[in-house]
Order: sequence, then structure tokens, then C-alpha cells
Amino acid sequence: MRRISVRFDCAQVILLDNQPVGLLKVSRDDGDWDLRQIQIAPSLQGQGLGTRLIQSVITEAQHADASLKLKVLRTNPAHRLHARLGFSVFAENAHRIEMRFKA
Repeated sequence: MRRISVRFDCAQVILLDNQPVGLLKVSRDDGDWDLRQIQIAPSLQGQGLGTRLIQSVITEAQHADASLKLKVLRTNPAHRLHARLGFSVFAENAHRIEMRFKA
């Protein structure tokens, strides 16, 4: 619950057929954007919804001429998806990987 409440001002509920299926949080602070959280209902994971959401954020950031970064837990396999979409590692520690989009 604490993770959800952080920067909830930038949260968007993802709807599919008018049903909530996920949460997307992107802080858009000046030219420095942060993809803070993306959650997709387990029943819809692996169907490309997360990829399409991230790609739309990338496109939006490019149009705004903003940098885009994210943090992901090292144990989260999503970092492979982020790398496939053009993010590269710029910092890491034992628990977390920080990535930045590189066009």
C-alpha cells in the first residue's frame, strides 16, 4: 500500500473494456520523467499490454523532449522487457537496477 501511495498524483488506472486492469505511474517533472510503477492484472500479463503501455510512455517522452528512467528490482524479470524496449542500465546495487531510455 505504501508503494502505491507514493506519487499517487501521477497514477493512472488502466482500463480495458471499462474494467480496471492495472496501474501506471509516470512522474513528469519538467524534462526528467520517471516510470515509477506499472502493474497489470496477472490474468492479462504476457499479452503485450505492458509493452504497449511502456511504448506509449516512451513516445510521449520523446515528443516532450524529456528523459525517461525507471528503477526495477533486480529479481523482477521485467528488466529484460525494459532492455528490449531501449532502456539501458546506468546504476545498480544488490537490490535494484536503474535504467534510462536511449533512443
